[in-house]
Formats: sequence, C-alpha cells, structure tokens
Amino acid sequence: MPHIDLGNDEPGIRSLFYYRPETAAPLSELAEILLRGPNSLERWERELIATHVSTLNECKFCSSSHAAFTAAQLPEGLDLPTIRADLDAAPISDKLKALLDIAAAVQRSGREVTSDLVERARAAGAGDEEIHDTVLIAAAFCMYNRYVDGLATVAPDDPEGYAAGATVIAAQGYLPTIDAARAHREKAATR
Repeated sequence: MPHIDLGNDEPGIRSLFYYRPETAAPLSELAEILLRGPNSLERWERELIATHVSTLNECKFCSSSHAAFTAAQLPEGLDLPTIRADLDAAPISDKLKALLDIAAAVQRSGREVTSDLVERARAAGAGDEEIHDTVLIAAAFCMYNRYVDGLATVAPDDPEGYAAGATVIAAQGYLPTIDAARAHREKAATR
C-alpha cells in the first residue's frame, strides 16, 4: 500500500504520474529521449541498461516493466532470461557489456565510474555519446527507482500485465502517459 493517498489504482510510476501530472511530463519526456530517441544504441539496449540498474536497485516494478519493454524489442534469436542470467556470458556485444558495467558503477555511486571502465567501453567501440547516455540512463533510473519505491507504489506480480504494457510502450512510447495522467487529474477535479 502506498505511503500517501495517490487517488488512483495504477501500479508503479503510473500511479505517481496520475497523482502529479506536472512532474509526469518532464519525467516521461526524459524517458522518451533516453530510451526511444535517436541514438546509436538500439532501443532494447537502452531498455536493458534501465532494467539492469532497476534490478540492482531491487525495484520490482521498474525491473519487471523494463525487462518486459526490453524483451518486447529484442532482435530475433535473443532471449532476455539468458542475457540476464550471466551478463559476462550473454550473447551481447562487448560494447554493451562494458556499458552495463558503467551503469552498474553509476548505480553504486557516480564516483565509481572509473577511467578504466570508460576506456574499456571505448576499446569495445563505445563512443562518447553512448557513454554519456549510459551514465544518464543509469542515474535517471536510480531516481525513478527511488521515486517508485520511496512512496511504496504497487508492483503487480502478474508478468502478463507487464507484457501488455510493453506492447503499448514499444508501439507508442512514454509520452502517452502524460496525457493519461492529465486526463485523470481533470476527471478527479470535476468530482
């Protein structure tokens, strides 16, 4: 049960967005830019970074939802449980492995990102923008995770709900959430 009355039955961050559409807009826009905007990293790779950080932060809602978002966008032949089971042996590029190591360092503390981690990512083919975006995705998801868990939002157990949400996010992105949050707020104000 959430720590405050959010005035809705939505799970996770959606409940917080419905509660405060004013903050939903910039947070959704940031997620849209980082996870879906033009980038040399594929969308699934960026979602995997978000999933990895959320898992390290033990944020059930964010790790479950972004795992579903990752899985919904994986190229044919890649399997998320296999990737998550052992990142070192996962059938992903050395560049992505190095970026995931940077993301894990950010999750512990921004100061844990070392020159060695950055040089390893560069040696594996990562450019400065990819390194920048990895750090920002990791930092943003530390914030999102703490926002979701800090207010004790609901995290459903049913994986089907996360899979259904993934279909919508993969097709439409994060911005429709802003409109839904505003509509909920307007409807609540007229009651």
